[in-house]
Amino acid sequence: MKAAAADFSLARQRHERRAQWLKWSVYTLLLLNWVYYGVEEMGMAAHTLRQGGDFLDWTGAFETSLDLAAWFGLLFMFELETYAIGNEAWRHAWVRGTVRGVRLVCYLFLVHTLVVRAGDVNHAWTLEASPEIASPCQLAGQDISWGENYRYTVITTDNCAFLSDEREFFMLEPSVVTDTSGLKLEKTHTAVDLADAITWILVIWAIELAVWLQNRNVTRGWLMAASHTVRVLYLILFANAGWWIWTGHWVWAWDQSLWICGFWAIEHNLSEWREDIRDQAQGRG
Repeated sequence: MKAAAADFSLARQRHERRAQWLKWSVYTLLLLNWVYYGVEEMGMAAHTLRQGGDFLDWTGAFETSLDLAAWFGLLFMFELETYAIGNEAWRHAWVRGTVRGVRLVCYLFLVHTLVVRAGDVNHAWTLEASPEIASPCQLAGQDISWGENYRYTVITTDNCAFLSDEREFFMLEPSVVTDTSGLKLEKTHTAVDLADAITWILVIWAIELAVWLQNRNVTRGWLMAASHTVRVLYLILFANAGWWIWTGHWVWAWDQSLWICGFWAIEHNLSEWREDIRDQAQGRG
């Protein structure tokens, strides 16, 4: 019996080492993606904010970078609470207060993301055509960009004739114009982006519920079952990733998959924590 227990313990340690290696590999890749998004949004802002903007315009232009900063804060605070911080340290009120305080600040940033994306949906779905624009060539040389599928090209006399043969045009931003096809895609993109942000908030609330329960040594019951609905929400997130692949944004889909893996790592931490709670309750801790 002792030999079997020792073998089980050794196998569990090996599994845990592999899980930790995989988890920190995912975290590292997420950090690299954050840098990529920062560079990408600077390039987009060079088109969308060429004529300037207020504070919310600029924070909106770097919405993804700010959003990811908040998600990193949440991810690492959950990592601390569910794995890195031991029981002795967690008993200190200042430790608990710091971790939860940082999470609260991160949630405020996520509220900003929801506001921006809701505003994007409202703007795209209520935008009216600009009757004064008859052709992209009319805007050549005016420091205006052609925008479609989140890709931008400065309109010049050399490229204007190849941008669109449609008859209605829309100003997505003061310095960005598109046609009916481009606006249709913009509407779908903004709707998917908003749905994605809402789904991620629901995911994090489910994890918060599981953490809250396990801090009270609760590992079963209908509330714990409700917290496991997060696994259904991941299907929605993967569907959104599929949309981005369809529209040619492979990096966004890759990033979505990495974040799902990142929070699955937190789920793994919670699972290990539940096992520890049950072992202690059965006198095996």
